Amino acid sequence: MENIKIVIIDDETPAREIIKHYLSEVESVEIIAECADGFTGLKTISAMKPDLVFLDIQMPRLTGIELLEVLTEKPEIIFTTAYDQFALRAFELNAVDYLLKPFPKRRFLESVKKAISKIRSENGNKEPASQLLAIKPESASPVNRMVVRKGNSINLIPVEEIRYLEAQDDYVMIYHEAGKALKQQTMKMCEDTLSKTDFVRIHRSYIVKVSEIKRIEPYGKDNYVAILQSGDKLPVSRSGFKHLREELNF
Repeated sequence: MENIKIVIIDDETPAREIIKHYLSEVESVEIIAECADGFTGLKTISAMKPDLVFLDIQMPRLTGIELLEVLTEKPEIIFTTAYDQFALRAFELNAVDYLLKPFPKRRFLESVKKAISKIRSENGNKEPASQLLAIKPESASPVNRMVVRKGNSINLIPVEEIRYLEAQDDYVMIYHEAGKALKQQTMKMCEDTLSKTDFVRIHRSYIVKVSEIKRIEPYGKDNYVAILQSGDKLPVSRSGFKHLREELNF
């Protein structure tokens, strides 16, 4: 029986060392790489295709959540984090487990045993990473950037540069100051993670930055259109118009 291939991704050296120390007591596992940031971790997962990844959430360059957003098919994930607001509600349904730092060895070994059992049963988690992120904790802060993968490149789009978003089947087209980018994510997910103060859902297919809206004009009977600063015209639904009028005074 082949060993379970493991990658450890954590920006803190002591955290990686404690995981390696605990894993030394586990049979049939092999640590094939360790990474100190999300970008390196993403490349390592794509190149080495591990069975199991220990993943921190708050890391420089690319967070654990952002890493998951741009993975197409993923290994089993055990989160190792000090931030329960990200893990408890967002990942317990789909990730193998989450471990809140500092975690005791007993708890760690239970988690590894569960992961190995899942991998050996060949019922591993092959769902898109976006499904892992379908449930976000109410207390999560709005994102300040969106991560988009194009081929082997990773682009970080600052939220302040986003003009509007358009639904395109299972994807979202992000229109920003430097152009546009396609991201595999739902509009509901975008709506939940963007600032409610700065962005508004004006239609089932459109989320717009409030400051980009120049005016709202009638468009036929009971229909409206939003005129943006750029001159773009976007449809406004009845509920979107009601929200714009009552909450944002358009």
